[in-house]
Amino acid sequence: MSKKALCIGINDYPGTQNDLSGCVNDANDWAATLTARGFTASKLIDAQATKAAMVAGIGSLVSGAAKGDTVVITYSGHGTWVPDRNGDEPDGRDEGLCPWDIGSGKVLLDDELAPLLTNRAAGVRVLLISDSCHSGSVTRGDNTDLDPGMPRARFLPPEAWMKPEDLPDARAARLPAVGGLARSGGDLLLAGCTDTQFSWDTSFRGRPYGAFTYYALKALAALPTSATYQDWFKKITPAYLPTNQLPQNPQIFGTRTARAWKIFA
Repeated sequence: MSKKALCIGINDYPGTQNDLSGCVNDANDWAATLTARGFTASKLIDAQATKAAMVAGIGSLVSGAAKGDTVVITYSGHGTWVPDRNGDEPDGRDEGLCPWDIGSGKVLLDDELAPLLTNRAAGVRVLLISDSCHSGSVTRGDNTDLDPGMPRARFLPPEAWMKPEDLPDARAARLPAVGGLARSGGDLLLAGCTDTQFSWDTSFRGRPYGAFTYYALKALAALPTSATYQDWFKKITPAYLPTNQLPQNPQIFGTRTARAWKIFA
Protein backbone atom coordinates (compact mmCIF):
# COMPACT_ATOMS: atom_id res chain seq x y z
CA MET A 1 0.00 0.00 0.00
CA SER A 2 1.32 3.42 -0.94
CA LYS A 3 0.35 6.94 0.09
CA LYS A 4 0.76 9.77 -2.40
CA ALA A 5 -0.28 13.41 -2.44
CA LEU A 6 -0.42 16.37 -4.77
CA CYS A 7 -0.44 19.81 -3.14
CA ILE A 8 -1.44 22.77 -5.30
CA GLY A 9 -0.95 26.40 -4.25
CA ILE A 10 -1.55 29.44 -6.46
CA ASN A 11 -0.93 33.02 -5.33
CA ASP A 12 -0.15 34.46 -8.75
CA TYR A 13 -3.03 34.96 -11.18
CA PRO A 14 -1.65 36.88 -14.19
CA GLY A 15 -4.12 39.08 -16.01
CA THR A 16 -6.75 39.10 -13.25
CA GLN A 17 -5.51 41.67 -10.68
CA ASN A 18 -6.66 39.18 -8.03
CA ASP A 19 -3.46 37.71 -6.60
CA LEU A 20 -3.50 35.95 -3.23
CA SER A 21 -0.81 35.64 -0.55
CA GLY A 22 -1.23 32.47 1.52
CA CYS A 23 -1.79 29.69 -1.00
CA VAL A 24 1.84 28.73 -1.62
CA ASN A 25 2.43 28.53 2.13
CA ASP A 26 -0.66 26.33 2.39
CA ALA A 27 0.65 23.93 -0.25
CA ASN A 28 4.09 23.76 1.34
CA ASP A 29 2.58 23.13 4.77
CA TRP A 30 0.24 20.41 3.51
CA ALA A 31 3.13 18.73 1.71
CA ALA A 32 5.31 18.83 4.83
CA THR A 33 2.52 17.46 7.02
CA LEU A 34 1.70 14.66 4.59
CA THR A 35 5.37 13.76 4.12
CA ALA A 36 5.74 13.46 7.89
CA ARG A 37 2.82 11.01 7.82
CA GLY A 38 4.40 8.73 5.25
CA PHE A 39 3.16 10.24 1.99
CA THR A 40 5.19 10.88 -1.12
CA ALA A 41 4.11 14.45 -1.82
CA SER A 42 4.56 16.47 -5.00
CA LYS A 43 3.63 20.11 -5.51
CA LEU A 44 2.36 22.44 -8.22
CA ILE A 45 3.16 26.04 -7.27
CA ASP A 46 2.05 29.18 -9.13
CA ALA A 47 3.18 28.97 -12.79
CA GLN A 48 3.61 25.19 -12.47
CA ALA A 49 -0.12 24.90 -11.76
CA THR A 50 -1.53 25.40 -15.24
CA LYS A 51 -4.80 23.71 -16.06
CA ALA A 52 -2.96 21.12 -18.17
CA ALA A 53 -0.54 20.37 -15.34
CA MET A 54 -3.34 20.09 -12.78
CA VAL A 55 -5.31 17.72 -15.00
CA ALA A 56 -2.23 15.62 -15.71
CA GLY A 57 -1.10 15.59 -12.10
CA ILE A 58 -4.46 14.67 -10.59
CA GLY A 59 -5.23 12.17 -13.33
CA SER A 60 -1.95 10.28 -13.10
CA LEU A 61 -1.97 10.28 -9.31
CA VAL A 62 -5.46 8.76 -9.08
CA SER A 63 -5.33 6.40 -12.06
CA GLY A 64 -1.90 5.13 -11.04
CA ALA A 65 -2.98 4.10 -7.55
CA ALA A 66 -3.65 0.46 -6.66
CA LYS A 67 -6.06 -1.22 -4.25
CA GLY A 68 -5.27 -0.18 -0.69
CA ASP A 69 -3.49 3.04 -1.71
CA THR A 70 -4.44 6.45 -0.34
CA VAL A 71 -4.38 9.57 -2.50
CA VAL A 72 -4.66 13.11 -1.12
CA ILE A 73 -5.09 16.23 -3.27
CA THR A 74 -4.93 19.66 -1.64
CA TYR A 75 -5.86 22.83 -3.47
CA SER A 76 -5.34 26.38 -2.23
CA GLY A 77 -6.29 29.15 -4.63
CA HIS A 78 -9.28 30.90 -6.11
CA GLY A 79 -12.56 29.20 -6.82
CA THR A 80 -14.99 30.40 -9.46
CA TRP A 81 -18.03 29.32 -11.43
CA VAL A 82 -19.51 29.35 -14.91
CA PRO A 83 -23.10 28.96 -16.14
CA ASP A 84 -24.08 25.29 -16.32
CA ARG A 85 -24.21 24.17 -19.96
CA ASN A 86 -25.42 20.57 -19.61
CA GLY A 87 -28.24 20.87 -17.08
CA ASP A 88 -26.65 18.79 -14.31
CA GLU A 89 -26.54 21.57 -11.68
CA PRO A 90 -29.74 22.42 -9.77
CA ASP A 91 -28.56 26.01 -9.25
CA GLY A 92 -27.52 26.45 -12.88
CA ARG A 93 -23.81 26.90 -12.16
CA ASP A 94 -20.73 24.69 -12.54
CA GLU A 95 -18.06 25.22 -9.92
CA GLY A 96 -14.44 25.53 -10.94
CA LEU A 97 -10.92 25.66 -9.55
CA CYS A 98 -8.77 28.47 -10.93
CA PRO A 99 -5.44 27.34 -12.41
CA TRP A 100 -2.55 29.75 -12.83
CA ASP A 101 -3.64 30.38 -16.43
CA ILE A 102 -7.26 31.25 -15.60
CA GLY A 103 -6.54 34.66 -17.19
CA SER A 104 -6.46 32.85 -20.53
CA GLY A 105 -9.87 31.32 -19.85
CA LYS A 106 -8.52 28.03 -18.49
CA VAL A 107 -10.77 26.85 -15.65
CA LEU A 108 -10.93 23.36 -14.16
CA LEU A 109 -14.65 22.66 -13.78
CA ASP A 110 -16.24 20.12 -11.46
CA ASP A 111 -17.52 18.29 -14.55
CA GLU A 112 -13.90 17.84 -15.64
CA LEU A 113 -12.61 16.98 -12.17
CA ALA A 114 -15.15 14.21 -11.60
CA PRO A 115 -13.77 11.74 -14.18
CA LEU A 116 -10.23 12.38 -12.94
CA LEU A 117 -11.25 11.32 -9.43
CA THR A 118 -13.40 8.36 -10.47
CA ASN A 119 -10.91 6.78 -12.88
CA ARG A 120 -9.35 4.58 -10.20
CA ALA A 121 -8.96 1.02 -9.13
CA ALA A 122 -11.33 -0.48 -6.59
CA GLY A 123 -10.13 0.04 -3.04
CA VAL A 124 -8.28 3.31 -3.68
CA ARG A 125 -9.08 6.03 -1.15
CA VAL A 126 -9.24 9.60 -2.48
CA LEU A 127 -9.35 12.69 -0.26
CA LEU A 128 -9.71 16.21 -1.66
CA ILE A 129 -8.97 19.22 0.57
CA SER A 130 -10.10 22.51 -0.97
CA ASP A 131 -9.23 25.82 0.65
CA SER A 132 -11.02 27.97 -1.90
CA CYS A 133 -14.42 29.57 -2.25
CA HIS A 134 -17.20 27.52 -2.42
CA SER A 135 -17.81 28.21 1.02
CA GLY A 136 -21.18 29.77 6.19
CA SER A 137 -22.07 31.92 9.08
CA VAL A 138 -20.77 33.93 12.00
CA THR A 139 -19.38 34.78 15.39
CA ARG A 140 -17.83 31.92 17.32
CA GLY A 141 -14.29 30.62 17.02
CA ASP A 142 -10.92 31.98 18.04
CA ASN A 143 -9.38 35.12 16.51
CA THR A 144 -6.31 35.32 18.75
CA ASP A 145 -3.83 34.18 16.06
CA LEU A 146 -5.27 36.43 13.35
CA ASP A 147 -3.26 39.47 12.30
CA PRO A 148 -5.03 42.86 12.15
CA GLY A 149 -6.75 43.89 8.94
CA MET A 150 -9.37 42.34 6.72
CA PRO A 151 -8.67 39.01 4.99
CA ARG A 152 -9.25 38.50 1.25
CA ALA A 153 -11.81 36.16 -0.30
CA ARG A 154 -10.52 33.23 -2.34
CA PHE A 155 -13.19 33.74 -4.94
CA LEU A 156 -12.50 34.91 -8.47
CA PRO A 157 -15.67 36.44 -9.91
CA PRO A 158 -16.44 35.53 -13.52
CA GLU A 159 -15.94 39.11 -14.70
CA ALA A 160 -12.28 38.93 -13.61
CA TRP A 161 -11.42 36.30 -16.20
CA MET A 162 -14.31 35.62 -18.61
CA LYS A 163 -14.85 37.38 -21.91
CA PRO A 164 -17.59 40.05 -21.68
CA GLU A 165 -19.83 38.20 -24.11
CA ASP A 166 -19.71 35.06 -21.97
CA LEU A 167 -20.56 36.71 -18.66
CA PRO A 168 -23.73 35.76 -16.75
CA ASP A 169 -26.03 38.51 -15.54
CA ALA A 170 -24.52 41.02 -13.12
CA ARG A 171 -26.48 39.92 -10.05
CA ALA A 172 -25.49 36.29 -10.39
CA ALA A 173 -21.86 37.19 -11.06
CA ARG A 174 -21.51 38.55 -7.53
CA LEU A 175 -22.36 35.22 -5.94
CA PRO A 176 -19.64 32.79 -4.78
CA ALA A 177 -19.21 29.40 -6.37
CA VAL A 178 -21.26 26.47 -5.14
CA GLY A 179 -20.77 22.90 -4.03
CA GLY A 180 -20.16 20.94 -7.21
CA LEU A 181 -16.89 19.62 -5.80
CA ALA A 182 -18.91 17.64 -3.29
CA ARG A 183 -20.14 15.49 -6.17
CA SER A 184 -16.81 15.16 -7.95
CA GLY A 185 -16.09 11.54 -7.13
CA GLY A 186 -13.62 11.45 -4.26
CA ASP A 187 -14.38 9.52 -1.08
CA LEU A 188 -14.03 12.60 1.10
CA LEU A 189 -14.02 16.34 0.56
CA LEU A 190 -12.89 18.76 3.25
CA ALA A 191 -13.83 22.30 2.20
CA GLY A 192 -13.15 25.68 3.70
CA CYS A 193 -16.75 26.88 3.70
CA THR A 194 -20.34 26.31 2.64
CA ASP A 195 -21.72 26.86 -0.84
CA THR A 196 -22.85 30.40 -0.01
CA GLN A 197 -19.64 31.66 1.61
CA PHE A 198 -16.06 32.64 0.92
CA SER A 199 -12.86 31.00 2.12
CA TRP A 200 -10.48 33.67 3.37
CA ASP A 201 -6.87 34.38 2.48
CA THR A 202 -5.32 36.06 5.50
CA SER A 203 -2.29 36.21 7.83
CA PHE A 204 -1.51 34.68 11.20
CA ARG A 205 1.40 35.85 13.35
CA GLY A 206 2.96 37.60 10.38
CA ARG A 207 2.73 34.70 7.89
CA PRO A 208 0.13 34.47 5.09
CA TYR A 209 -2.20 31.44 5.15
CA GLY A 210 -5.63 30.32 4.17
CA ALA A 211 -7.76 30.48 7.30
CA PHE A 212 -9.09 26.96 6.81
CA THR A 213 -5.65 25.46 6.18
CA TYR A 214 -4.15 27.21 9.20
CA TYR A 215 -6.82 25.95 11.58
CA ALA A 216 -7.07 22.50 10.00
CA LEU A 217 -3.35 21.93 10.54
CA LYS A 218 -3.49 23.43 14.03
CA ALA A 219 -6.34 21.09 14.92
CA LEU A 220 -4.60 18.10 13.35
CA ALA A 221 -1.47 18.64 15.45
CA ALA A 222 -3.55 18.30 18.63
CA LEU A 223 -5.19 14.99 17.67
CA PRO A 224 -3.98 11.47 18.51
CA THR A 225 -2.85 9.17 15.70
CA SER A 226 -6.04 7.14 16.15
CA ALA A 227 -8.28 10.12 15.27
CA THR A 228 -10.74 9.92 12.38
CA TYR A 229 -11.64 12.47 9.74
CA GLN A 230 -14.86 13.17 11.63
CA ASP A 231 -12.82 13.79 14.81
CA TRP A 232 -10.63 16.20 12.86
CA PHE A 233 -13.59 18.06 11.44
CA LYS A 234 -15.14 18.44 14.91
CA LYS A 235 -11.84 19.82 16.18
CA ILE A 236 -11.81 22.52 13.48
CA THR A 237 -15.37 23.76 13.87
CA PRO A 238 -16.78 25.41 15.89
CA ALA A 239 -13.64 25.73 18.04
CA TYR A 240 -11.76 27.77 15.41
CA LEU A 241 -14.15 28.63 12.58
CA PRO A 242 -16.35 30.53 11.96
CA THR A 243 -15.46 33.81 13.69
CA ASN A 244 -16.80 37.31 13.27
CA GLN A 245 -13.74 38.20 11.17
CA LEU A 246 -13.64 34.88 9.32
CA PRO A 247 -17.29 34.02 8.61
CA GLN A 248 -16.74 30.64 6.99
CA ASN A 249 -18.13 27.26 8.04
CA PRO A 250 -15.86 24.36 7.05
CA GLN A 251 -17.61 21.38 5.45
CA ILE A 252 -17.03 17.63 5.25
CA PHE A 253 -18.62 15.50 2.53
CA GLY A 254 -18.44 11.72 2.39
CA THR A 255 -20.03 8.55 3.65
CA ARG A 256 -20.20 7.63 7.31
CA THR A 257 -17.67 4.88 6.60
CA ALA A 258 -15.21 7.29 4.99
CA ARG A 259 -15.55 9.81 7.81
CA ALA A 260 -14.61 7.05 10.25
CA TRP A 261 -11.30 6.32 8.54
CA LYS A 262 -8.14 7.20 10.45
CA ILE A 263 -6.64 10.45 9.18
CA PHE A 264 -4.14 9.97 6.34
CA ALA A 265 -3.91 6.23 7.07
